[in-house]
Parts: sequence; structure tokens; C-alpha cells
Amino acid sequence: MRTDYEENEHKKNQQTLKTLVDERVKGATISKGVMMVYTGNGKGKTTAAMGTVVRAIGHGKKAGVVQFIKGKWDNGEYNFLKAHNVDFFMMGTGFTWETQDREKDIAAANLVWEEARRMLADPTYDLVVMDEITYMTTYSYIPLYDIIAALQNRPAHQSVILTGRDCHEKLTILADTVTEMRAVKHGFDKGIKAQRGIDW
Repeated sequence: MRTDYEENEHKKNQQTLKTLVDERVKGATISKGVMMVYTGNGKGKTTAAMGTVVRAIGHGKKAGVVQFIKGKWDNGEYNFLKAHNVDFFMMGTGFTWETQDREKDIAAANLVWEEARRMLADPTYDLVVMDEITYMTTYSYIPLYDIIAALQNRPAHQSVILTGRDCHEKLTILADTVTEMRAVKHGFDKGIKAQRGIDW
């Protein structure tokens, strides 16, 4: 049980915190779409992006998703979001170590990049997610300057999320919010296989 002194100190600390938070909220006056990056070697980048899509459509906003790298295997986010009328395009070739075909991967990447570029130019989209797009610059599948130009010229209200490891510095500089997922440990390292509904 806390003493009266401890309770008073807690209340004083929370009042100070509230004043600081209220001041920061008051100072945030800019209304525009934001560019977010989820990068790093930890799990959860795609999950965080898809959670934001669910939040957006829950508020009646229009969202679109383009997945680079990943294949056309059954995945929960695709099943759910397609059922809620979210435009969802997949590169569909799978991981590069599986395809081992650079030309085929580049062609597939550019095909879905056209869908991403179309959405980035369309003011009816409130949110566009480009999942695993960082690999497109790492592997030189899509020119970095094309991606930057599309991001810079998108409608002012439109928000965008980029995910993937090793995000290019020019994209993190351009972004409003950057979150780096850090791997502490992963069940796969203990031999636990990927599970439906948890990992895809």
C-alpha cells in the first residue's frame, strides 16, 4: 500500500507529464499525410503496416497494399483485407533465394510497382502500403529515384508505409516516422516452424 507521500508524488509527476504532453499536442498543428518506415531485422514490420491498414479502413478510409518479394501463398492479411475491399497486389514470385531468377524477379517487381505508382498518384487513396519495398532498392530492381519521385509527388493528404530490412538512407531521411524493429530472439532460431495465423 502506498503512503500519502507516495500518492502525492505520483500525482505531481503525472500532472507534470500531462502538462508536457498537452504542450506537445498543442504544438502539433500540421495536417498532412505522413510517410512511415518500418525497418530493421526484427519481426513485425509487415504486421505493423497491416494493423495500420485495418485501423484506416475501420475509419472508412481507402487503403491499398502492394507486397514485394513475398509469394502468392495463402496469408491472413490478404484474406482479411481483400474481403474488406482493400486493393492488394502481390509480386508473387516468392523470396529471391527461392526463384534464383533475377530477370523474372525484376519483371514481376516492375509489374506491381506500376500498381503502387498508380495508387500513389490517386487522391482517392488515403493510405498506401509498400511491403518489403526496401529490397527493391537493395537488389536494384526498381530505381531509387523512381520511388522517391512517386513518394514526393503523391497527394498531400495521402499517407504511405514502406517496410523491409535495410531501408535506404534517402528513404529514411524523406520519412516522417521511422521505426526500427530489433530482433531480440525468434522462435525460428529454436526450431519452431512458422504458423498459420501467427506468421502469415
